[in-house]
Amino acid sequence: MTVVSFKVKRQLTTDNQQPTTDTMKVTDHIAAAKGETLFSFEIVPPTKGTSIQELYDNIDPLMEFKPPFIDVTTSREEYVYVNKGNGLLEKKLTRMRPGTLGICASIKHKYNVDTVPHVLCGGFTKEETEYLLVDCHYLGIDNVMALRGDAMKDEQSFIPKEGGNHYAADLVSQIHQLNQGNYLHGLKDIEHKSDFCIGVAGYPEKHLEAPSLTSDLKRLKEKVDAGADYVVTQMFFDNSKFFEFVAKAREIGINVPIIPGIKPIAVQRHLQILPQIFRIDLPEDLINAVEKCKTPADIRQVGVEWAIQQSLELKAAGVPFLHYYSMGKSENIRQIASKVF
Repeated sequence: MTVVSFKVKRQLTTDNQQPTTDTMKVTDHIAAAKGETLFSFEIVPPTKGTSIQELYDNIDPLMEFKPPFIDVTTSREEYVYVNKGNGLLEKKLTRMRPGTLGICASIKHKYNVDTVPHVLCGGFTKEETEYLLVDCHYLGIDNVMALRGDAMKDEQSFIPKEGGNHYAADLVSQIHQLNQGNYLHGLKDIEHKSDFCIGVAGYPEKHLEAPSLTSDLKRLKEKVDAGADYVVTQMFFDNSKFFEFVAKAREIGINVPIIPGIKPIAVQRHLQILPQIFRIDLPEDLINAVEKCKTPADIRQVGVEWAIQQSLELKAAGVPFLHYYSMGKSENIRQIASKVF
């Protein structure tokens, strides 16, 4: 596989320790690490009516690897049907996993670690987005992940909310403007401006809606030009595709840090649903190894071992972070990190 060097501008001279009180930007964590690869992961809020303790129980084993930040996803709204009696059903719009900002604040308080809430275009007006960002600013949350978001389950394609941002680049621009003191309906020369570090998504095998990788990279550059500070990639299982993606991104002037996103295969059905949902390719060696497994435990172990090898090669290439998609379960991530960090 081709190896790409990652050069990080060094802005800080502090050693690579967890901050005790002050929050830090993701880019500042990278600079402070002085070339060392750091560990981070993403979690999904629990469904309504579920205790947050289960989330803590899955975060606890990963804290020994000293993650500088933890990402918290935001779910799209969806339709549910409420039984009104007499055989009548009422269609209601709801979010089954609310609480992203509350979870970010809770994790920040409990673990003294920076948190990165996902901010979506889908389902939010620009005003609602501004309110969310103001709350983040008050809570001392200085990192956000700006995403367009997926289409709703019953939509064929993404439809923005009326009065909302249409594209991730528009959302990045709004956040960047807020950092300049430019609110939607006034204020500019203010004393206490926000200073968000903005992350965006990148797709080593292109976004499922993009006609080509080249056109998708142009969209990524638009996000960076609008003010994005770093990129986190969608999951991939072939490191050569990540290295090629980074090389092409650098060629067109995308010079911000690019963080690889890793997800271990955990169950048999991942062979079908991951390519279907994310439009990614799985290497034949990985497919064959999973298909030879006799038990679910064997499949999980194959996924762990594959992710370990991915991670070690990426770490040797000097990536700034290895970012793991935990989906709320940590044991396989813990096993991987124990061999990598």
